[in-house]
Amino acid sequence: MLNKYPAWKYTLIVIALLVGVIYSLPNLYPDDFAVQVTGSQLSVKVDDTLKKRVETILKDGGIKLQRADKVGKNLLLRFDSNDTQLLARDLLNRQLGDNYITALNMAPNTPKWLRDLGAGPMKLGLDLSGGAHFLLEVDMEKALSQKLEVVKSDLKSSMREEKIRYKRPLSFEGIDGLKIKFKTDEARAKATSLVASKFRQFTRSTSESDGFYYLILHLSEARVKEIENYAIEQNLITLRNRVNELGVAEPLVQRQGRNRIVVELPGVQDTATAKRIIGKTANLEFRLEAKPNASRSSSQKFNFKGQPGRTALLEKDIIVTGSNVSNASAGFDQNGVAQVNISLDGKGGKNMLKATKQNIKRGMGVLFIEQKSETFRKMVNGKEVVERKNREIRNIINLATIQGAFGNSFRITGLDSASEAAELALLLRAGSLAAPIYFVEERTVGPSLGKANIESGMLSMQIGFALVLLFMLVYYRMFGLIANIALGVNVIMLVAFMSLISATLTLPGIAGIVLTVGMAVDANVLIYERIREELANGMTPQQAIHAGYSRAFITIFDANITTLIAAVILFAVGTGPVKGFAITLSLGILTSLFISVVLTRAIVNLTYGGRQTKKLSIG
Repeated sequence: MLNKYPAWKYTLIVIALLVGVIYSLPNLYPDDFAVQVTGSQLSVKVDDTLKKRVETILKDGGIKLQRADKVGKNLLLRFDSNDTQLLARDLLNRQLGDNYITALNMAPNTPKWLRDLGAGPMKLGLDLSGGAHFLLEVDMEKALSQKLEVVKSDLKSSMREEKIRYKRPLSFEGIDGLKIKFKTDEARAKATSLVASKFRQFTRSTSESDGFYYLILHLSEARVKEIENYAIEQNLITLRNRVNELGVAEPLVQRQGRNRIVVELPGVQDTATAKRIIGKTANLEFRLEAKPNASRSSSQKFNFKGQPGRTALLEKDIIVTGSNVSNASAGFDQNGVAQVNISLDGKGGKNMLKATKQNIKRGMGVLFIEQKSETFRKMVNGKEVVERKNREIRNIINLATIQGAFGNSFRITGLDSASEAAELALLLRAGSLAAPIYFVEERTVGPSLGKANIESGMLSMQIGFALVLLFMLVYYRMFGLIANIALGVNVIMLVAFMSLISATLTLPGIAGIVLTVGMAVDANVLIYERIREELANGMTPQQAIHAGYSRAFITIFDANITTLIAAVILFAVGTGPVKGFAITLSLGILTSLFISVVLTRAIVNLTYGGRQTKKLSIG
């Protein structure tokens, strides 16, 4: 019989519609304005004592708090408006001090039964929901000094291999040079020849004073520029990797000027953690434990992390650093103690194998290096001037005896907790920063801008939607009503799909939805006009419906697939807003095909199928 679906088809359609409704529902529950409080270090506790302190601070400040919840290691404070949220953040910043990070956030309100089903609202882009905006500056002087430190170690090893005697210590000359002291001119000449053949990045000059001979090396201007560009590019890669580890949708990480990087995190749910991870400069250095009679010029004393009063002497020469780490993962040893499993690259593995093979039964220390950015304010000529400095903290996290030679793979312990091991593994896996960075500017793009954009976008979509509905109803009557029902379902299905795959909605994405509505109508118009033609050619209503859907399908499929290919290419080569448009357009095409061809046919079948119909209400 024409125009009748079997029961299983109707069942599948109903299931698809139910899934669409369920997964689009979370978008009806708007997020709360929130402030998130978290420890600046993993060792800083967020507990009930802090919760009571925060509640007292807000009450004394006359700020109304809706609710305070402990979420993991964070304290989430909910407020009724954006203005109250901003006032609370500023007050807590002043009162809590440097031990805690306060960050603006949006707290989800999705009911538990929907969350249990894995349903959540769409993520909104920075132009709609707001988010975190950071302007970071790379410490170029530190980039040069770090590079010189590595070259200095290599130069000392090369001079030892060539048996060139020099007076320790080998000192720095300015921010881009090294100064080597010799007893004889002959030793200096050998060193000059060595530098000329193996260390061509330096320009060379000589001097004599107090009976000693000096070789002064400076990095060439081209080499300095190369190091600076490398520091920026490596930091860009590292920051992108860290942001990807955080799972932020459609982030922006790009260079700005000579030494600055812009990071934008739209709709991020954990801005405090994001700030800590992005701004943290964590690195490792592996050094041999110094011998008891080691001189001060060749060794250095360090404290153990988390063990006040315990110290150890390590050699100044570095075996490998965190930049040699190719992979890192957190885990536990047989005693349940947190550890980080390390894999080194080829160069790092070769250096580690050489060092451990020659120093069995000696101690090797793992030095954990952090950079902390400090801000100072002072008055200069009656004006407040802000100065930022990076303070380096070096602590030993592990000191163990080398029992046998090893190379590319090993593990380190001595971490305070599993979360600290996981964070260190993340930082090492994402890559170490080539140079420290500090926050020059930190802004949270408020949701007020997003609200205005959402209202403008929704208004344009509503007007377009209303005009389409009116036209279809007037021009195609009953079939127009069916098309209008399908259009509403289409939008619900599109929202459900975007929520289900955690796609990010931006203003261009709203434009993609509007275009999807137009394309869905276009498919219905093609079908309905074909039905009209078949009726005019003398077919019965049942035959015309069947022919209209079957013969228009190829045209609809061809037009939609062509557009889908273009959308996929836009997604592949585009960035930011272009990707947002491509995502909504691609999903919209898929839902439109289903709704226009399958759902409307099902409704038409239920309305006219299997009946003796002499006339169709199709205009």
